Amino acid sequence: MLVEVKENYPVKNLTSFKIGGDVEKLYFPKSEAEFTYLLKTLKNPLIFGSWSNVLISSDGIKGNVISTSMLNGIDINDTTVEAQCGVKGPMLAQKVTEHGLTGFEFMAGFPGSIGGNIYMNASAHKQAISDYLVGIKVFDLQSKEIVEIKKEAVNFAYRSSILQKKPFVLLSAKFDLAKESKEKITETIRNNLLFRKAHQPNLAMPNAGSIFKNPEGFSAGRLIDEAGAKNLAVGGAKIWEKHANFIVNSEQKATSTDVLELMLKMHNAVLEKFEINLEPEVKFFGEKTSREDYICNILYNQK
Repeated sequence: MLVEVKENYPVKNLTSFKIGGDVEKLYFPKSEAEFTYLLKTLKNPLIFGSWSNVLISSDGIKGNVISTSMLNGIDINDTTVEAQCGVKGPMLAQKVTEHGLTGFEFMAGFPGSIGGNIYMNASAHKQAISDYLVGIKVFDLQSKEIVEIKKEAVNFAYRSSILQKKPFVLLSAKFDLAKESKEKITETIRNNLLFRKAHQPNLAMPNAGSIFKNPEGFSAGRLIDEAGAKNLAVGGAKIWEKHANFIVNSEQKATSTDVLELMLKMHNAVLEKFEINLEPEVKFFGEKTSREDYICNILYNQK
């Protein structure tokens, strides 16, 4: 089966952080059949949807990478909605609004794909991707089979799902939304976007979303601020002035090392003042320099 592939492809402009080197082989499947074919035949491929919530190495990624950006089918039948893994949240929010369906207003303001949103159990404004989920269809990398999983077995928790614990790759998801007036849905979306504009940087100022998870009972941003780290910067990476849990690449000159160094400073400041280990929400992928390897061991391998 022939699947579109690009070699030594620069992914910097694909990422919401506008950081990243070349990918050795980047595949663009256009159907579930092409996607599962790649999953059956490629060795240990990395999979990306909207390239948000990730930090890609400035030295790039060796090996095989799959982009799900073309797996963007949406099927709406009354209140039932099925979406492929590569559908972006804002697009899905727009489509269901046109059908007078509520439940996805929270996704209007951030760029994640459905695959990534379910992987991390995305939520905002008292809504979560898990609220209206019926079930998911995944590819099991061990058995090489397609498996359907009901919501109860997805094991959703804060920023967590079964996709982080099992060798499963999301193919699509099914939801059962609720009916609501388009006017009310649109008003909720407008309020959400206004809140986001005031509290989070937009993608005109490249970023990867929240850098650290909120420790139970605490706000990561407040901890970083109170630890005196809010005004820190390293190279082209700096903490956003309006919220300390965001790193921005405002002049698009930051490297992956700049971001990791800044994350380490933020982490250490909070650890020293509050004895709390902040756990990264942003994931790092790709080749590491020796310094990056050292920092990643501290940030991502905490016991």
